[in-house]
Amino acid sequence: MGRWKPDARGRLERAALELYTDKGFDATTVAEIAARAEVTERTFYRHFVDKREVLFQSNALADVLARATATAAAPLAPLEVIAHVLTEAAPVFEERAELVRQRQAVIAANPELQERELAKLASLGSSLDRALQERGLDSATAALTAEIGIAAFKVAFARWIDDPDQHAFAQHIRETLDATRQLTAPAEHAAATDDTSLQDQENGA
Repeated sequence: MGRWKPDARGRLERAALELYTDKGFDATTVAEIAARAEVTERTFYRHFVDKREVLFQSNALADVLARATATAAAPLAPLEVIAHVLTEAAPVFEERAELVRQRQAVIAANPELQERELAKLASLGSSLDRALQERGLDSATAALTAEIGIAAFKVAFARWIDDPDQHAFAQHIRETLDATRQLTAPAEHAAATDDTSLQDQENGA
């Protein structure tokens, strides 16, 4: 068994996703994941508490969200802070697009994992709420802004995952936040914005 090979964590993640896709999450064992990754079960447990944790590694994303919130320019309005934060987070997903799509397919096939995903998103929302309060927003504004941010993320993420043209995640984030801003715009302004967006698409913008 090639224990000396580098990137054991990455190989375990790829092996797990392959097996979850081929056999199903419930039918896959830690022993099978370790064997495919060419490591021992002990090595698996050094990196992951259990086989579910392979799918729910949120610390890196939470750190990105907190850092981007803290470093956003001071004059930005709350929704513009969210735009900055989500755009900064986009590369976390774009750099791992194939694995992210595999992961999402596994979660979509398992109701228990879907519940865990919702809990993870709620945790990220709480982290974003705290980071916004640290910027000086009052608790109510921070909570509402964080909820809007997570909702925009969910919509943009779903569109990105299902996008047959494989546009960048950052583009879907921008489009989703543009749609969010239009929710409070007068009807004639929203219609004009829609016409402009359609014209831009026809012109290849």
